[in-house]
Amino acid sequence: MNKMKTHKGTKKRFRLTATGKVKHRSAGKSHRNVRMSAKRTRQLRGGGTLLDTCMVKSIVKSLGKYSY
Repeated sequence: MNKMKTHKGTKKRFRLTATGKVKHRSAGKSHRNVRMSAKRTRQLRGGGTLLDTCMVKSIVKSLGKYSY
């Protein structure tokens, strides 16, 4: 039987915390930021947002060996 492969797109976009929660970066920060107010740009900075609990199981499965 083949090994379970890590989904590379998921690996780049999500990180697990020590308690098993999933973090992701805020959307809308990569390009076309001129349209955004300075206040909104500042609010999008930071350590990341926690993912909703209903999605955690599928993300952890696709992370493979990088999950725990």
